Amino acid sequence: MKLTVLGCSGAFGAGQHTTSLLVDDDILIDAGTGVGELRVDEMTRISHVFVTHCHLDHVCSIPFLIDAVGPARGVPLVVHGLTETLDALQTCLFNNRIWPDFTTLPRADAPWLQFHPIETGQSRQCGTRLLTALPAFHIAGAVGYCVDSGASSLAFTGDTGPCDALREALETVSNLRYLLIETAFCEHERARAIASRHLCPSLIAAELSKLRAQPHIFITHMKPHAAASIMSEIQRLIPDRHVTLLQRGHTFEF
Repeated sequence: MKLTVLGCSGAFGAGQHTTSLLVDDDILIDAGTGVGELRVDEMTRISHVFVTHCHLDHVCSIPFLIDAVGPARGVPLVVHGLTETLDALQTCLFNNRIWPDFTTLPRADAPWLQFHPIETGQSRQCGTRLLTALPAFHIAGAVGYCVDSGASSLAFTGDTGPCDALREALETVSNLRYLLIETAFCEHERARAIASRHLCPSLIAAELSKLRAQPHIFITHMKPHAAASIMSEIQRLIPDRHVTLLQRGHTFEF
């Protein structure tokens, strides 16, 4: 199995894209601006999008993706997420006002888009890949995902604040090799991180100190101007952990 980082920034601009992870060539985890890095023929091969939550930086490319390749696919693009996430996409995005409702177009019996609810702890088998929704603690209601190839696993937290349930779920993954975990704010913005249910260096250090598993940790979802200071502070606080800055174009084979 191969996972490619199309985007992992907490903001967008030249050289920066918001969260989107490509699993092999047919599954997306989140669909931020990073999807724009794909060619049209590559987008046509996407069959599933596993969404962590409904915030725009994680879903903004779904409308453009389905508009670009819907006619060429022949079968619907399936979007998986919490019921509240899918309800928000239907009500606020695919509502025939902001964007056409492709869950009923071009025909109700042959739509280009389908929503499949998933609950925390539930798994979906996609070929040989098993994706499991992980607990998360975020202001919009959210999950992370664990991707299991059979040989080893990669976990992606999505957006989250401190979450004991997430740590407990990670401890049950016996073959956990990689952990992609957010740190959205600098330490001096700790109060803002807590209010918005994100992490900052001291919060992630506290979370990782409780985690018995020893995966290779990659830090994601940072604002570009803050990345260097956030990484420096994390490495100072947890020098005994293997921690790396996640970057666009990074690939994992597991």
